[in-house]
Formats: sequence, C-alpha cells, structure tokens
Amino acid sequence: MSTTTHASTQGRSLWPAVLCWLTVLLDGLDLVMLGAVIPTLLKTHHLGFTVAGATSVATASLVGVAIGASLVGPMADRVGRRAVLMFSIALFSTFTIAVPFATSVTMFGAFRLIAGIGLGACLPTALTFMSEHMPEERRSHASTITMTGYHVGAVIASLVAIWVIPDWHKLFYLGGIAGFILLPLVYLKLPESKAFLAAKEKDDSQKVSLFQPSLMRANVGVWVGCFMGLLLVYGLNTWLPQLMQKAGYSVSNSLTMLFILNLGAIIGLLVAGRLADKQGVRPTILIWFATAAVMLALLSIKIQSTLVLDLLILVTGIFVFSAQVLIYAYISHAFPAEVRSTAMGLGAGIGRLGAITGPLVTGGLVNAGKAYPWGFYFFAAVAVLGLLAVFTLPNEKDLAKAHVSH
Repeated sequence: MSTTTHASTQGRSLWPAVLCWLTVLLDGLDLVMLGAVIPTLLKTHHLGFTVAGATSVATASLVGVAIGASLVGPMADRVGRRAVLMFSIALFSTFTIAVPFATSVTMFGAFRLIAGIGLGACLPTALTFMSEHMPEERRSHASTITMTGYHVGAVIASLVAIWVIPDWHKLFYLGGIAGFILLPLVYLKLPESKAFLAAKEKDDSQKVSLFQPSLMRANVGVWVGCFMGLLLVYGLNTWLPQLMQKAGYSVSNSLTMLFILNLGAIIGLLVAGRLADKQGVRPTILIWFATAAVMLALLSIKIQSTLVLDLLILVTGIFVFSAQVLIYAYISHAFPAEVRSTAMGLGAGIGRLGAITGPLVTGGLVNAGKAYPWGFYFFAAVAVLGLLAVFTLPNEKDLAKAHVSH
C-alpha cells in the first residue's frame, strides 16, 4: 500500500465501520430470535400457535426481508444511504418490540413481516455504505469483515436465548432496544456517503441505469449467484443437524457440527475479502463456489473419524458462507455509484428468495426420507449452479471501466 493510501485510510473515522458492522449484527440477532422462541410458543400454545402457524410466521419474516432488500436500493440511490439506513433501523426496532404485544398469530406474523422489511433494507444499505467508505483496493475486505457482524449477532442471540427462555419476550425486546440504541449513533456519527453525493451531482445525461444492456449480464449473474448462495447458507443452517442425524451421527455431534460450520464461516469471511482484493473478486468467487461444491459432495460420504469429519465441515463453512458475500463485494467494485445500492438491494432481495427455498426443499427431502445423502447432493448441485452463474459475470474492473466515462 502506498504512503498516500495508507494515510487516507488512517485518517478515516472508525465510526462508519463500527456502525455498519452493528447494523449487520441486528440481522444476526434476528436470525436466531424466532427459531429460539418457536418451541416455547408451541409448548405454551401462545395465541393458539400451531406448527402450521409457526411456519407461516417464519415464512412471513423471510418474505419481509426479501421485500425490504429489493425496495431499499432505489430509495438509497435517490435520497441517500444515511437516511434510508436510519428509517430501516427504526422500522425494524419498532415492530420487533411490538411482537410480544401481538394479540393473534396473524398479528404476530404481520409484525414480523414489517420488521423483516426494515431489517431487509438494513444489510444491503450498510454494505453499500461500507464499500464506499473504504478505498477501492479494500472494498472486498470491507464487505466480508462487515458480514462477520451477522454471525456475532447470531451467537449473541443464541446465548441470550439460553439465558432468558422460556421468557421469550425478552429476546424481542433485546432486538428492538439494540436498534434504538444504534439509531442516535447513526444520526450523530454516520456521514452521508461521498460516492452518493458525487453521483448526485452528475447530469442526468451522464447517469446510468441498472437495467441498461451493458449491465444486464452482470445483473443476471449476480441474481442467480445470490439466490444459490443464500439457499446454501439457510438450507445448511436449518437442516444440517437433521441431515447428520439421518446419516447416523449422534444428536450432540450434529449440534456441534453446526457450531463448527459457523466457525468456518467467520474464518472464511476474514480470509476471502483479503484474497479478493489481491487476486480479483470474480476469480476468488469461482474458487469459493467450486470448493464449496466439492466439500458438500464429500459430506454425502459417511466418515468414521470425528476429527476428519469436523475438519471437513469447518472447510465447508469457510467456503460456503463467504461465497455469496463475495458477490456483494463484486457489486461494490463493478457497479457505478448511482445504481450501486439498487444493485446491492436487488441481489440481496433475490438472494432471500433462495433463503426461503433452501429450507423448504431440504425439509421436503427430510419428510420424504431422502435427507441423506440426497440433501448433500442437492447442496452440491446448487453450489455448481452458483459457480456457473459467476462464470457469466464480466470482470469487475472491466465493467467498472466501461462506465467510468459516465
């Protein structure tokens, strides 16, 4: 790194990085909250909760996140990253605190849907801002480091759930209060993105459209890659313990495997971004999806050695979880600032549809008695489709140069 670049990096405030990381942490908190309280809701028959009702509420939450992620981009590209992030955090926090006050399962689901819209808008906006805050040569690392907040949030929520359950209301109060604490800090310490302000100053004739022909190849590759990537993340996080039990492993070992998988995810995020900044984002994503496909296929083989199995799951986590995050890094490099947030939000929104599809398809395999080994065959095939999608992406630097004149 040159002296000039180093000085500019040192001179940047840490507040944007911290606040974007904490915003993504909210997503991780929410990931665990509903799953942690559903057993208690069913056991106590709260509001008349049934398995079907719990499934509907969980689906409504994910649909809300997909809607929020898809809608936020044009708003953030029009009015700014900062204002949209504040609105999104406020919406999520308000309706998360409202959940315990629901008087019916339908109202419970409606509150989760609206909270999900706010939450879905938070992550792509935070990632866009973070990528624009950092120098171009560190954008990939910025994306992957920010996403570690997601896993830290999930761990915090898991630990709190162990402490407060069966008093499940406290989990939702935690999520909402955390957002309201974050909100004034964002107001006071988060400046507007300089890239957004520069893009706003351009003449209309100079601005690009996300759906213009020169960007459509990148759009489609990003959408398919995000869908496949989040299908893997949510499918594995939801069903890995059950798949391993069907393979003949013990319950305690299966739960340990889920922890190891997510430990691998954090390691992968720390490594992948740095490598992408050095070697290029597209080549790194190709390596990540290809290795993920191989690892997932290997998990279909019954392994006797616990050490070998744990190492295999660790490596699987390293490559599966950060493959999709690297696509966010690709967006931050390849797409012009005036459509970057829209591209990020649409990719995240379509990816969330994969997050809904993964658990549904895998659950269907479990119900059909074909969870093992077909669940891992399915996941490996999904990783291959993600790999093929990334093959279609133009090189991020070439795409960026093609629009630099704008």
